[in-house]
Amino acid sequence: MKKFVPVLKKTKLFAGVGEDEIAAMLSCLGARLRKYKKGEYVLQQGGYLADMLVLAEGSLHIQRDDYWGNRSILGHIGIGEIFGEAYVAPGSGVLLNDVVALEDSSVFFFDVKRVITTCSSACRFHTAVVQNLFFAISEKNRGLVQKLDFMSRRTTREKLIAYLSAEAKKQNSPYITIPFNRQQLADYLSVDRSAMSNELCKMRDDGLLEFEKNRFKLR
Repeated sequence: MKKFVPVLKKTKLFAGVGEDEIAAMLSCLGARLRKYKKGEYVLQQGGYLADMLVLAEGSLHIQRDDYWGNRSILGHIGIGEIFGEAYVAPGSGVLLNDVVALEDSSVFFFDVKRVITTCSSACRFHTAVVQNLFFAISEKNRGLVQKLDFMSRRTTREKLIAYLSAEAKKQNSPYITIPFNRQQLADYLSVDRSAMSNELCKMRDDGLLEFEKNRFKLR
């Protein structure tokens, strides 16, 4: 578990907290580390959750399949990102989405009650962690609002332009790499894959972009 302390130090949850302090706080926060193979479910629809999770290694997708097997990708989880916090409040109900490992992954589970309550030993940095959690949740909410903006666009081209533009601003470069393959991007934007691929080719022909697999150059 301690080998991931340098990773935790880079997360928003532990911003401003030293590695020694993080190592000392793991027990205080009820931390457990679980490993998942590629394709395994970290969380599944219909379950309950009492922990807040942080990805320490690998990558994950938040997704949902309907009765007929049609898949929607709601988000990508990268190393250091917090997830599951939306379901830890009393009465929040069952999980509405699945979280699946895209590759072999390691996930920290933190007892949310211990995270938000200063422990009896009064860890010096516990208050900072609580504040960081608030800011991290605020940032995630902004991300959800941004995705709503993508989804509100009427055409496939408009959705692609909105998403790729946002990624270019986020990565501060016209050369961007996205965390989705073609099918995953179509599932994320809720569009038909073939129609999306055709639209990307048209955008390339119109001189708007160049692409190879999940790498794009916006022009």
